[in-house]
Amino acid sequence: MTELEKLEQKLAQLVALAQQVREENRDLRMQMTRLESENKTLHDKVNAARGKLETLIEHLPDVPEEA
Repeated sequence: MTELEKLEQKLAQLVALAQQVREENRDLRMQMTRLESENKTLHDKVNAARGKLETLIEHLPDVPEEA
């Protein structure tokens, strides 16, 4: 195998590796977008639950303190 053929082989490997990295990067970006959306949904649910709890607590009757 000549030096040129070795170089061509290494270049082909590099191109394949670069393509693989691009695909993994794309997949990770999609996963990140999905997780960010899921995180926002959960954050909104927690805030809604907090608001409901605060409203319920405000409507609780006062309990006299025991001496």
